[in-house]
Amino acid sequence: MRQNRGGEHKLLRLFGLFSVTLFLIGSSLFASFEDFKRQQDSSFQHYKDVNDEAFSNYLKAQWEEYTAKQSAPFYEKSKPKNILPKQAQEIKSVGPRVLIHLDTPTKISEDIAPKEFDENISKADVTFDFFGANLGFTVAPTIKDAKFYPYSQVGIANFFDVMASSDYEPLVTQLQAVKNTLILNDWGICLLVDKLAREVYSSDDEAKLFTWFLLNKIGYNVKIGISSKHIVLMHYSEKIIYATPSYSFDTKKFYLLPLHSSYNKGMRVYSYKQDYPGATKALDLTLKTLPSFPEAFAEKNLRFKQFGKEYVIAFNYNENLMSFMATYPQADYETFFNAPMQESTYEQIAKEIKAHIDGKRASVAMNFVLNFVQNAFVYERDDEQFGREKVMFAQETLIYDKSDCEDRAILFAYLMKRLFHIGVIGVKYSDHMATALYIPLDGDSVKVGTKKFVVADPTYINANIGQSMPQYKSKIPQSFIVVKRDGV
Repeated sequence: MRQNRGGEHKLLRLFGLFSVTLFLIGSSLFASFEDFKRQQDSSFQHYKDVNDEAFSNYLKAQWEEYTAKQSAPFYEKSKPKNILPKQAQEIKSVGPRVLIHLDTPTKISEDIAPKEFDENISKADVTFDFFGANLGFTVAPTIKDAKFYPYSQVGIANFFDVMASSDYEPLVTQLQAVKNTLILNDWGICLLVDKLAREVYSSDDEAKLFTWFLLNKIGYNVKIGISSKHIVLMHYSEKIIYATPSYSFDTKKFYLLPLHSSYNKGMRVYSYKQDYPGATKALDLTLKTLPSFPEAFAEKNLRFKQFGKEYVIAFNYNENLMSFMATYPQADYETFFNAPMQESTYEQIAKEIKAHIDGKRASVAMNFVLNFVQNAFVYERDDEQFGREKVMFAQETLIYDKSDCEDRAILFAYLMKRLFHIGVIGVKYSDHMATALYIPLDGDSVKVGTKKFVVADPTYINANIGQSMPQYKSKIPQSFIVVKRDGV
């Protein structure tokens, strides 16, 4: 009997411990649920936009599964690992004498709209550095109440409901003001919203949801999905973004950019087809005008030799701009070929080149610029330098000690159109990129429509204009990249 009573006491003690544990767990869950319920009650039927209630209902409907597809790489085959230089040979001196015209030097300012930014920062509750610009934003407390809970499709709808009922309009206005002041393109505004989101939320999933909501409100067509209980953010682009996974929604492709997500091959996500009302703008990676970031000066000297004589091209550049360019996705070649260079950088380089070519015949002057691009950098493929394919803007190629074929082609094309105002095209093969010039010189050439362009290869060291690498002399290029003339 005592033994039975001892067993009963033991059982009661165990039951008591189990009850206490259950109570503690229940209390924790209840507190979390109460917090969640409070947020939902405060947002219920208080949408700021008439479209948001209908869209919220759509987010709660049945979602579908989508599988990622990897977009094509830039090249079908690996670029040449080593390129044998050509024996240097003087080019025949023909054409008119050159006189490079330089505009009035651009005044370099280290400040951009400091008063406006300082006023925002003094009133802001979220501040951060954005490529040298010290920015401040006022974020309503109701925005910070939005939580991704539970970790499912329901949690996405819940986050949206709280955001849609929050005081988000002033924040959208602030973002637009910074966009205009810094002259940000689509990629710049994406980076800005992402940076703000990660300052407001410590959770990566909630930061992505916040980015999704704000970009939709600004008018960009972005979608959200869920994979393994985590958020996936996808950007609609009309142009291909190379070597980047995408999801197809009817005829539209939405890309999973490295900025927002890691990627597993063939990753499946659950998402929705319906676009957010009014959010129709595709992500356009075109860089027509450089962002106006504060100057962080750095100096660079490029050295090269031509026929035994050494030349030095000196210039300075904005490190903040370089940091921005380093984030760029793998956009189409037209984007890189037609992007501008920092004007003060170009003017310094043009002035240095002008000193060596003014008064010379056009063939000799143009060949000097080709020789500069061929010899001022070490040839190295992107996968060896960056561990991935990375097309560089003309400005970037100047800064890096090493570069490969398309980087040199982009830089050379930019200099030729600015210095000589001639037609230039990019000439793409399955494993190589060169350029060609619309000039009346003899030599290897390609035909585009009715026009003949003379080959100029910035990677074939010491080759003159009109001389192709031997392995590409008889090859038909895959495509041509149109380089727009100034003002076109």
